[in-house]
Amino acid sequence: CKAGTAGIQMTMGLVESDMIEYGLAIGADTSQGAPGDALEYTASAGGAAYIIGKENTIADFNHTCSFTTDTPDFYRREGQPYPSHGGRFTGEPAYFKHVLSAAKMLFEETDTKPEDYDYACFHQPNGKFYLRAGKKLGFTSDQIKQGLLTPNIGNTYSGAVPLALSNILDIAEPGDNIFVISYGSGAGSDGFSITVKDEIVERRELAPKTQSIIDQKTYVDYAVYAKFKGKIKM
Repeated sequence: CKAGTAGIQMTMGLVESDMIEYGLAIGADTSQGAPGDALEYTASAGGAAYIIGKENTIADFNHTCSFTTDTPDFYRREGQPYPSHGGRFTGEPAYFKHVLSAAKMLFEETDTKPEDYDYACFHQPNGKFYLRAGKKLGFTSDQIKQGLLTPNIGNTYSGAVPLALSNILDIAEPGDNIFVISYGSGAGSDGFSITVKDEIVERRELAPKTQSIIDQKTYVDYAVYAKFKGKIKM
């Protein structure tokens, strides 16, 4: 689930080393859940893409860092159509250990604190984990609410943090600072400190607004969902 932010980090490295001038980093995914599994309640699909370079940018990456351990809280056995998860184990020591550790590392390496940021967003397998992480780190509801999309569109896995960030950039103003922490089972978290530039004002309308796309969603019943997800076998 942190493949999207890992892609951003790799593209940052290629740009910084002058191997490429601009790169396209995409975080997109389709979440899976067995019939009746808790994962079905937030199963979703979505993604966001970012052009990364040194010139003509709308925001700067001030710093990035990562925290990883061997904590397999989520996995798919070979040949199995659906993934398995560790139940409560996915909270502690998986999600919260990595998100909070990466966040504290980012604070230390940038010599910043929650009050220095205008917005913050985290990986969001559900709304509860997201809100709890923000509260534990000392962010206010005003700082974290713009990035919380799971209650509206579900968990988009690798697309979750890129989408949260795009929703923040849709309203952010020049000079705003954004705190970003992803999470991926296995397990690890990537952290980013971002500052919005003046150029965002004139270029914001070049991309569709995240909320405008969300507003186009339509609801279907479970039978239609199961059919198109291939859960009904003949």
